[in-house]
Amino acid sequence: MLRESILAHFRAVTEEEAQLLAEKSGINQGNYATGKEFVVDSKLLLEKGTLIEIRPHTRFAYFPRHRHNYVELVYMCEGTTTHIINGKTRVVLEEGDMLFLNQNVYHEILPAEENDIAVNFIILPEFFDRPLSMIEKENVLRDFIVSSLTRDASGTNYLHVRSRGIVPVENLIENMLWTLIEHEPMIDTINQTSMGLLLMNLSRFADSINRGEPGQTEQKTVLTVLDYIEHHYQSGTLTEAAAGLHLPDYALSRLLKKHTGKTFKELLQLRKLQQAAYLLDNSTLPADRIMEAVGYENSSYFYRSFRAKYGCSPREYRKKDLPAAVRQGEA
Repeated sequence: MLRESILAHFRAVTEEEAQLLAEKSGINQGNYATGKEFVVDSKLLLEKGTLIEIRPHTRFAYFPRHRHNYVELVYMCEGTTTHIINGKTRVVLEEGDMLFLNQNVYHEILPAEENDIAVNFIILPEFFDRPLSMIEKENVLRDFIVSSLTRDASGTNYLHVRSRGIVPVENLIENMLWTLIEHEPMIDTINQTSMGLLLMNLSRFADSINRGEPGQTEQKTVLTVLDYIEHHYQSGTLTEAAAGLHLPDYALSRLLKKHTGKTFKELLQLRKLQQAAYLLDNSTLPADRIMEAVGYENSSYFYRSFRAKYGCSPREYRKKDLPAAVRQGEA
């Protein structure tokens, strides 16, 4: 649970909410958008030059169907809110839940009561540049999570995370809220770092994403397989992954292609190569040992695949990217 001082800040009735209560009116779309289509505009919500901001979710009124020209993160501080995604999927947020929405998703929210306290993070896509650059270890699961937030994604344009009780996630959210409330110096940098850590933790707790979500069976299956690849990239097989999900191989392969654009084999190879690059950057193991560590048996195939992805040989990659002090130690 958030500390009381933060909760008190968001419990206060806003000027917009006071007007809604007094006039018994609906949401004034002019406060959020300027065009004919209801697309909530970051320019009306963010100060110029700011990459992230927070607003308490407006209670006491139905928020009609809309999209955003930014990434939105809704964090449920206490109580509940009910969200309709793309006109059909109902998502109920409970205390501690997070809901990430990318720019494609259509979103509407049923009226919230006084004790239903949610916070909206308004996040420009470029905000994610630093979080991604600070994460040294790539993985296909993280890539999928990030793509669902920041790119056009077919069928994967929101993430519902049941994060209550996941201590590192709760602490990172609280830190971001406190920093934005207090207008601390270097707000964007601090919160970009926190977001990077948050993404890393989401990869660790993939089973908390869209858990029990109606209509999201396919996405949950994809997340499960990507988590399987993360932990079994050395020797994992499509047959083993499919058997664990009680699916035929061809059905799982087709599902992965639909949601990630890649086959199981391509995802497995991508993860092996990502790990090989990570080890080249962060160890002095020779390339042949790294090849074996990530699960390749055919050296010519490994070197050919590595060059195809990174545009150079493992040796050239290490010389180019590894810090000078480590290169000298390797020599």
